[in-house]
Amino acid sequence: MDVRSFTVGPVAENCYIARRDDAGRGVIVDPGDEADRILEAVDRLGIAIEAILLTHCHFDHIGAVAPVARATGAPVHCPEIEVAVLADIMSYVPWPGFGPYESYEADQTVAGGEHLEIAGLEIDVVFTPGHSPGHVTYAIPDSMALFSGDVLFKGSVGRTDLPGGDWGTLLESIRGLVEGFPEETTVYPGHMGITSLGAETATNPFLAELAR
Repeated sequence: MDVRSFTVGPVAENCYIARRDDAGRGVIVDPGDEADRILEAVDRLGIAIEAILLTHCHFDHIGAVAPVARATGAPVHCPEIEVAVLADIMSYVPWPGFGPYESYEADQTVAGGEHLEIAGLEIDVVFTPGHSPGHVTYAIPDSMALFSGDVLFKGSVGRTDLPGGDWGTLLESIRGLVEGFPEETTVYPGHMGITSLGAETATNPFLAELAR
């Protein structure tokens, strides 16, 4: 699988373009900001975007959804618990000085447990709340890849002090990923560097509780 990473916006969010190697179609995960930059990358690759996948609806992950969806014509898959946030983004931005962002009505909803076949990719949707109420992770098992949003980071985990966050719930979501996928699985997180489940299990201090 070919995955391109773009760190965008004022809080350095990771947006991804993913496709089968050399395929002419792909998906975008979490277009948080800098729509022009994301769309320029799509044009350079010469691919058609068949879906926009959202892990959750914090503003830094959805700020560019509307312009990217409009330009590509791709349907937006949004966690069903958080569709109201995508539909009224600025009402949910917790701090002044960010935006303005254009709201968007989700085209499809996901809740966890779905199996999606998009752009030649076999994608399993995993419900991983704790950072936000409706958070999902997109797993591509045959490529051993997880798009983990703000659940698991390199050396860290998602914050739980925003509305709907809960440490115990987040820990159980991470446990499900660690126990459900091989340690060689690559983790493409919403912030910071790309890592693997094995590396985080071995070295991430926040995962120490999983061994207890």
